Amino acid sequence: MTESYVKKLAAILLDAITDKDPLVQEQVCGALCALGEAAPEEALGACEEYLRQHEKLAHPYRTMILRAMEVVVSSHIGELDKAKARAVTLLASSEMTRAKELVCDWQRAASNVLVAVGKRFVGTVMEELLSKFQPGALPHCSVVQTLANLAASNVFGMVPFLTSLLSTMLPMLGMAKHDAMRVAFCCALQHFSESILEYLADLDQAPDPTVRKDTFATDMLSAYDILFTHWLQSREAKLRLAVLEALGPMSHLLPGEKLEEQLPKLLPGVLALYKKHAETVHVSKSLGQILEAAVSMGSRTLEPQLDSLLAALHAQICAPVESSSPLVVSNQKEVLRCFTVLARCAPDRLLAFLLPKLDASNERTRVGTLQVVRHVINSAASQMEVKKPFILSSMRLPLLDTNTKVKRAVVQVISAMAHHGYLEQPGGEAMVEYIVQQCALPPETEKLGPDSEDLTADSVRAVSVSALYLVSTAVDRMSDVLWPYLLAFLTPVRFTGALTPLCRSLVYLAQKRQEVGAEAFLIQSDSNVTLPSPYAITARLLTVSSQPYMGDGRGAASLRLLNALHRSIHPLLGQRWATTIPPLLEHLDEFTEETLSQKEWEEKLLAFLRDTLAVVSDNTWICQLSLEMCKQLPCYNGLPQEKNFLYKCVGTVLGATSSKDVVRRQLRELLETAGHQEEAEREGLACCFGICAISHLDDVLAQLGDFMRSDVFRKSTGIFNIFKERSENELEKLKGTVILCYGHVAARAPRELVLPKVESDLLPNMFHYFSTKDPALKLCLVQSMCMASQAICNNAQAGSFHFSRKPELVAQMMEFIKAEPPDSLRSPLRKKAMLACTYLVSLEPALEEQVRADLVRHCLHSVLSVLPDPEGERDHQESLYLDTMHALEDLLTSLLRRDMTPQGLQIMVEHLRPWIKSPRGHERVRALGLSACLLRHFLDHLRVGALVPFHNLGLLIGLFSPRCADLWPATRQEAVSCVYALLYLQLGYEGFARDYRDDVVERLLTLKDGLVDPDPDVLFHTCHSIGQIIAKRLPPEQLISLLLTMFEGLGDPDKNCSRAATVMINCLLKERGHVLLEKVPELVTVLRSKLRDTREEDILKAAQHSVYLLASQHCAAVVASLLGSPLPFDSHTCTLWRALAVEPSLTTQVLGLLLDKMSRDVPFKETRAFLLSSSPGREATLLPLAATCALYEVMSAPASGPAVLGLYPQLFAALLLRVSCTVGVVLPRTLQAKERRSAAVAPAPRTLEPCSSAVEALQAMLLRGGSEDVVQRMELEGGWQLLRTSAGHEEGVARLASAMAKFAGPRLPLVMAALVCTQGSIYEIQRVTSTGFLAELLNSNVVNDLMLLESLLDSLAARQKDPCASVRRLVLRGLANIASGSPDKVQAHGPQLLTAVLGGLDDGDDPHSLVALEAMVGLARLLDLMEPQDLHPVLPHVAIRIRPFFDSEKVELRSASIRLFGHLNKACHGGGCEDGFLEQVVGGLVPLLLHLQDPQAAVSSACRFALCMSGPNLKCEELAAALQKHLREGRGLHFGEFLNCACKLLMHHLPDLLGRLVSTSLFYFKSSWEDVRAAAPMLTGFLVLHAEAEHRPQVDLEPLTAALQLLLKDPAPLVRVKAAETLGRLGKFA
Repeated sequence: MTESYVKKLAAILLDAITDKDPLVQEQVCGALCALGEAAPEEALGACEEYLRQHEKLAHPYRTMILRAMEVVVSSHIGELDKAKARAVTLLASSEMTRAKELVCDWQRAASNVLVAVGKRFVGTVMEELLSKFQPGALPHCSVVQTLANLAASNVFGMVPFLTSLLSTMLPMLGMAKHDAMRVAFCCALQHFSESILEYLADLDQAPDPTVRKDTFATDMLSAYDILFTHWLQSREAKLRLAVLEALGPMSHLLPGEKLEEQLPKLLPGVLALYKKHAETVHVSKSLGQILEAAVSMGSRTLEPQLDSLLAALHAQICAPVESSSPLVVSNQKEVLRCFTVLARCAPDRLLAFLLPKLDASNERTRVGTLQVVRHVINSAASQMEVKKPFILSSMRLPLLDTNTKVKRAVVQVISAMAHHGYLEQPGGEAMVEYIVQQCALPPETEKLGPDSEDLTADSVRAVSVSALYLVSTAVDRMSDVLWPYLLAFLTPVRFTGALTPLCRSLVYLAQKRQEVGAEAFLIQSDSNVTLPSPYAITARLLTVSSQPYMGDGRGAASLRLLNALHRSIHPLLGQRWATTIPPLLEHLDEFTEETLSQKEWEEKLLAFLRDTLAVVSDNTWICQLSLEMCKQLPCYNGLPQEKNFLYKCVGTVLGATSSKDVVRRQLRELLETAGHQEEAEREGLACCFGICAISHLDDVLAQLGDFMRSDVFRKSTGIFNIFKERSENELEKLKGTVILCYGHVAARAPRELVLPKVESDLLPNMFHYFSTKDPALKLCLVQSMCMASQAICNNAQAGSFHFSRKPELVAQMMEFIKAEPPDSLRSPLRKKAMLACTYLVSLEPALEEQVRADLVRHCLHSVLSVLPDPEGERDHQESLYLDTMHALEDLLTSLLRRDMTPQGLQIMVEHLRPWIKSPRGHERVRALGLSACLLRHFLDHLRVGALVPFHNLGLLIGLFSPRCADLWPATRQEAVSCVYALLYLQLGYEGFARDYRDDVVERLLTLKDGLVDPDPDVLFHTCHSIGQIIAKRLPPEQLISLLLTMFEGLGDPDKNCSRAATVMINCLLKERGHVLLEKVPELVTVLRSKLRDTREEDILKAAQHSVYLLASQHCAAVVASLLGSPLPFDSHTCTLWRALAVEPSLTTQVLGLLLDKMSRDVPFKETRAFLLSSSPGREATLLPLAATCALYEVMSAPASGPAVLGLYPQLFAALLLRVSCTVGVVLPRTLQAKERRSAAVAPAPRTLEPCSSAVEALQAMLLRGGSEDVVQRMELEGGWQLLRTSAGHEEGVARLASAMAKFAGPRLPLVMAALVCTQGSIYEIQRVTSTGFLAELLNSNVVNDLMLLESLLDSLAARQKDPCASVRRLVLRGLANIASGSPDKVQAHGPQLLTAVLGGLDDGDDPHSLVALEAMVGLARLLDLMEPQDLHPVLPHVAIRIRPFFDSEKVELRSASIRLFGHLNKACHGGGCEDGFLEQVVGGLVPLLLHLQDPQAAVSSACRFALCMSGPNLKCEELAAALQKHLREGRGLHFGEFLNCACKLLMHHLPDLLGRLVSTSLFYFKSSWEDVRAAAPMLTGFLVLHAEAEHRPQVDLEPLTAALQLLLKDPAPLVRVKAAETLGRLGKFA
């Protein structure tokens, strides 16, 4: 029985091996292996029998079977008896040799079986193989290959056979004519040789320790003769490579004298193959083995062949290759291994060959040679020791090579040299200098071609930097070589790029020297003239630190080196620098190159320098430092920023010296040698003079005066003068430098000393050049004048200073400004001129009124009219323009300070008025910005001596406020700022304190954000809010002037501004109309006249007051008249409807009339859309539709709130039912056509679609009724959209009820009463809506709080027999909602609720089972809250009733029924009914487990819950815990792992269920869902896997096997895979 069943299973699986899907084939193979685990001999026998019986089975399938057999044999080799091993051996041998031709996979699989058997039964396998390996006849190719593999896998077992095998094989070699056979022989010889070598290497563990190498020498020599003499010459590349791979290990087994004899032939023969093969790694590997064999036996014939060997190997290293290929990398390693062998046996010959190659013209040759040199330096260090001078001298030529790849290779060679002591030899310093040179390479010079193999990380500079640091820190012997030699590279300009790595290495070396001792650390620069002086080092490192992030962070590196060298710089600096340098480094760490303030950083460095000079306090040292700094200035030509900073350092050092002669001499020299043509250098020199003037003002002025009077300033000075004739341009630049120097002197010199020298020394020297036409000189003049003026103003005595030449200077500045092009900004001249005027204005005497007006006019025109820059230049010019605007702001505020009165403010605003109303947007935004700035300044400096009126407030607000709607967002925000300032000015004039903050006015700031939004509705709503704020804070006497000013704004060419004016006019009329009672008729007349001519929204609002007056007297007539207006209502009609909401009593009257109109007529008429259509359509009736639209318009007005509150229940019920009866209703045909025509002309503001109109009216009613939260909640949840659709209407009603219960509870009693009255409506949809709303109310506790529960239950119970299934379903939903709304009331009404729900389960009038679905969902909610005595009797009945739904095609029914089943299980926990319910739990276990793989996530989730709840009822704590662990919500489920665990526990604790579970799972073998169908055999397989043998009788194997066999033909590959897997596990029951 057992054997036959395993064979049956195996036969089924073997029949499925021909499946077309590879995954199924693999699983069948795996299943066969599983059968082999249970019964290895039987499984092997079945496979053997199948292969013998199916001779015509295609070889791919035979291969799969043989693979399975190999696995079984490998896993159970110890259990097989010799007979079975022999049978398998015979089969595999037969399969392997069945086909004469080569079929790789098939024959390899059979060969692998033989090798697996041979690991234990090597004799049996060898007996079979030797039977097919007879002398005189060529064996099958696979036989030879199997022998080779067997030798590799079982060395100790095979080596004893090799002597006879070799004697048999050798005659065959000459018989082999086909390349495939020869390749097999070569492979065998290779593996035989490797096995022998391995055997001999582990001889102490070998079974026969007497085996010797020379035992095989003769046979190997014979084989060698054939392989080398004949086969190596083959044209077949594969054979040649096989020969090569064999010759390598064979060479170690050849007799020494024979190898010596063959080397002259062997080596050239191998080398010749380099030219025949593209992939040369095998050649190189074999060559390396041959060379090792030759060297190990002390060959003397190797030397004559060295030249050819070296040439061939060198060619391999230098060959163009794809570096990313693994084979290429391997070949490189093998070639270098060969070089290592040659270096150890013939170092002289190797170097004599290699080093001349360094001069080759070919780049690859040079790079390859350097690569070999580096390798032999590392791998043959002892042999290269005496060759160091020779190698070093040979490296001089590569140092001059400019090729990038060669440079990188040279650096790598030098790095290797450093590790082996080469650089300590004479000539080593040149190598160090070379690395430093490469560290200094600029990054741009390293860009390589697109086809280059180089990566950025391997660039020359990166490799050099790494090498320098590594040599400095990791090679101890290099310390004395590098220190202090590296210091010599700090100051030369050509090594600037290497400063960062140099500094890092020097810091490490310096710290190391410090550890040795102070004397070793000190640098005696005088003793070595090549080393820079301390002054040179200080000047250099400080200067380059000014650009700290360049060159990989040279700033921090330089500062650290300074700190490390403190004792060599000056003995007193160590302690001080220890506290001053770390903060500088921390500052650099806090910022990046983009965020660092350059000015702040330079100030910190200059402060550090000043502090250093103060600590040293040695005039001689300071003078030497200044001389060195001046000496280094030419080094920074072309580096303007560094040079500029160095000038500042020079000024700082000169300021600290006490030697006036040195100061004068140095200043004179600086003036004479500076590059005056460069703007940055002129600026730097001027800064130098200014800094120096802090301590030496008289000396600085004297030198400047002497210089201006010298011959330098003459255009032609004669032939004998040391200065050559200068061009006009050069003279202008020279003058500009001196003028700038005067300016910086004035700005930086002590304030108490500057003022007396302004008109005597500073200004006279500037006035000479005001007539210049040179732009650069003009700029220098204006900049210096600005600095001089600022210095005067900042002086403590400026108030008493009478500047007689002030008008002249102001006039000159105006001339400069007027000369600038008005439409473009290319230089900072006008900015600096305006800054100078700003300072001059504040000085005495005051400017004349006309001069002030001209100054303002010219400056405004010069700045505001500048055209915006094109997009490409915007970044370049934006900063300059912003600075210029700030200068203009400062000038205007300076002028305003001279007349801080409302009149003075008005004058300044009048200057700006033309620009505020300019048609050009950029001019408006600039003018508004200036206005806001002036008003803020006026407000900040407001001083009110008495309560006086701000008489021009209305005029100013009228000018600025309409600009809140300007086309430019920035203009709008600036306009708000102006209004904000004006209102606070008014409060100030009313006597409020300066720090008073008015809540109303402060709201303006929050409104600014709304002005950015381009949406006109948002924009004008914000304008309305601004108008409200103005109205609240505007004095009554200013109202008329403001209105008149705004009426003028209605004609503004900017339509946005004119609309804003009307918005604000209407707002003022609404808020402050009571003070304009006598003016109202006139204003309304004007606005109504505009109503006929325009559609502007602001004019429409103006007509509302008139409509109110009319409606207050004739309400019914007005309503009837407006209802007669054509639909859809135009904007004028809508405006008039909204006007009726002004007064509550009027609004109540209007709403009552409209409700009556809406409810009187039928909501729709039945019609047929098409004559042949069977379903009637619904068309809205006109009067209710018009009344609905009117209700919306009235209730959309804010003032309608009180009236809406009074009619809240009636309005809500009527509009909700209006919504329900308009779902799916269309417009009358006449209106459809009209709406299409109007939409083609312009889209209407609101749709006329009946349902949408009703929804909007309901929204408006709720908003006005104080239920804003209801509207918002519905909006967030998408409820309004749901209400409009037939499919979502019920859900929309439920969400509305929920929102009402949460946010409008007090309204519910009357609303509910109104809706209950409509439950008998003749319209089915209205009954559905009202029932749905009332049902959802029960979901909230508010009905209990309001004592509405009983009446609601009665109302719903009355509809249980409603003819409409939807109503019955909603009744059940409502009853179930008590579970969440009033859970404490469930037990009191338990029997009633349970009866209703059970009735729903048995509802037979619902063909789609939706009522039953609702009953299941509801019961699941109620179960936990019911009394056990009410519940327990019905649990089995419910479980039986819902069981058919587990496999329903509808996902909702599957999900609800399974989840309810979980709740039924939960209800049994601890209730004493577990025993009675166990039968239902067991019956549902298989469906639940399998539906975990349900394609619908909701069903899978329900199964998780139901299984977790079922666990305790199975009375197995371990199983229950496992279910909880694997199936808890939120955890990812690995289904196979879980199913394995569950089945294991089921079979351990409930083994008697095996038969029932397996038979139930059989039902799902035919499931329509692929994943469930695949899970069913999977479940069966795990049950079988974990079942004990004694429970096997529970399973009827025949139908199970048949079903699984049928599944092997399932169209889904996944199902077939799982069926095959389970069939493999059934072997356990065999």
